[in-house]
Amino acid sequence: MKPIHRLCALGCMLALSLACVTPVHAQAWPSKPIKLVVTFAAGGGADFVGRAIGGKLTDSLGQPVVVDNRAGGGGLIGNEVVAKAAPDGSTLLLGAAGPLTVAPHLYKKIGYDTLKDLMPVALIASTPFVLVVNPSVSANNLGELTALVKRNPGKLTYGSSGTGGAPHLAGELYNAMASVNLVHAPYKGLAPAINDLLGGHIQVLFADTGLVLQHIKAGKLRALAVTGRQRTALLPEVPTMIEGGLRDYQAGSWYGILAPASTPASIITRINTDVHAALAQADLQKQLVAQGMEAVNMSPEQFSSVLREDYDKWGKLIKDANIKLE
Repeated sequence: MKPIHRLCALGCMLALSLACVTPVHAQAWPSKPIKLVVTFAAGGGADFVGRAIGGKLTDSLGQPVVVDNRAGGGGLIGNEVVAKAAPDGSTLLLGAAGPLTVAPHLYKKIGYDTLKDLMPVALIASTPFVLVVNPSVSANNLGELTALVKRNPGKLTYGSSGTGGAPHLAGELYNAMASVNLVHAPYKGLAPAINDLLGGHIQVLFADTGLVLQHIKAGKLRALAVTGRQRTALLPEVPTMIEGGLRDYQAGSWYGILAPASTPASIITRINTDVHAALAQADLQKQLVAQGMEAVNMSPEQFSSVLREDYDKWGKLIKDANIKLE
């Protein structure tokens, strides 16, 4: 065989081998267990969502999806771990709204850039709050509460789980949009805030529905509105803040899967598709509702828009209300 012919033959063989190998390599993911980093300790809402969706993805992907609780720093530690991980689909983040969209505006220095270092994959669930008052408050709906607070500026107090937390921001958003002055009382978690609300030491609270549902049903607290765009299945008779007159009001939290930036689009699409399939299953929907959560089906692009919108909204509110960590 002449040299030129030999070179052509070798070239054809190389091209053929690449054509055969490349698709196989692309289809190989996942070839090993996947680590799903949850940024809070076991037993909380984030951990519940991580384990619930992790089990479903284990079944559909054919590889174990192992929850790795990286608690600490209000979620900042786990976010940084994933932001710096290899973008090969082996490490994913079960992210929460606060550490991703609020924390960057409260801390002077964090180890990641939400918008540059992490890639939205699939939004899983949203957790709207319910606005509750002590029965001694003479308001049966949002409009009456707003009128009451305007007649008594600086005299009614709302509790929160702590400065900069989602319940705090929900209250400040209400203050800004309704032009009222509820006084903020930060607690170390919602549990002590709920106790003081029941005792009449504070008058108002934005809380996870599941945490106050029993008190609402027992008549110990009065629900005036929910903070999502739609009513919640747990309290279908309670209107939204939007229905109560505050156009475009929305607050609460959400949980979703994110990946390190530059993760291949094929992996992002596969995970998003499998999450959608999992959320369509009745057993998972029932589990989420029982926790006061609502399943959310979104494309990666839609999730990215939500992330950016919340990032900008809470950043502006924190700046305008001069919210600073103590």
